[in-house]
Amino acid sequence: MKVSFVSVLFLVWLVAILAAACAPTPTPAPPPTAAIPSAAQVPTRAPTVAPTTAPTPTSIRAALGSASGCHLILSTTTSTADSGLLAFILPDFENKFNCKVDVVAVGTGQAIAIGQRGDADVLLVHDRPAEDKFVADKNARERFDVMYNDFILVGPKNDPAKTNGMKLAKDAFKAIMDTKSTFASRGDKSGTNSKELSVWATLGVTPTKDLPWYNALGQGMGETLLFSNDKQAYTLTDRATWLAQQSKLSGLTVLVGGANINENADKDLYNPYGVMAVNPDKFPGVKYDMAMNFVKWITSADEQKVINTFGVDRYGQQLFYGNAK
Repeated sequence: MKVSFVSVLFLVWLVAILAAACAPTPTPAPPPTAAIPSAAQVPTRAPTVAPTTAPTPTSIRAALGSASGCHLILSTTTSTADSGLLAFILPDFENKFNCKVDVVAVGTGQAIAIGQRGDADVLLVHDRPAEDKFVADKNARERFDVMYNDFILVGPKNDPAKTNGMKLAKDAFKAIMDTKSTFASRGDKSGTNSKELSVWATLGVTPTKDLPWYNALGQGMGETLLFSNDKQAYTLTDRATWLAQQSKLSGLTVLVGGANINENADKDLYNPYGVMAVNPDKFPGVKYDMAMNFVKWITSADEQKVINTFGVDRYGQQLFYGNAK
């Protein structure tokens, strides 16, 4: 059969039409969207009590830049918040000076780091060597004694390392290490963490995460105690936080340190707290005058008496002992 030239052209045209009809329709590209800012870029109001991770400058002083009225940034250790002390004493300062205290409660190491970048006005912490260095580096003009309490070793009631009755923390730590009993460390460069590591150092030991029985949590004291209760672990704690949290820690008991500070035979477990106003010569943006009002207030005879009464009615003993000169 002969095929005319017109027929061929018709067939070619028909194939082209069918191919175009069967081709997939391209999906249009979505329009570009605006970049979503990270959490660090979004200014937020400084919390009354912050989480245990050190906040960035944006989340503290910059956030308060638009806040109305007087605001004083207090960088402090978790024990002053977890024990309830700050909630007990700060309303008096705020009323007397008409100034809101914004509390950033983290480990002492983090609290000092916040002060080192001028992102707090005043510090209330408990790591004397680090505090002395803070002054020596001219981050503060002077350190002032405020109060003290003590550290204790708590652990599971069945006490697998047989530490109960030991007078010194280092002996109990050695028993825990020798029996590979579970130990919970704050692991957050806090004053408590520094004290714990100094006890291990007396044994010539630097514990690491490679030890299966040693848990460095990077958490505050309250969280570490809850972990210890859940996992039946030993931990070093300040007595104030222990007493304040004890109702939630039914699986733990005090093993070294006794029932009160007078029964604590280990003088290395003494725990002093200091207060420092951040140096305006180095950080011109700080509220130095109000910070010094805070220093004078918390070290005054009247406020020292208030600190001495904290917890007595509820726990039958002081949680902190004022020692301001």
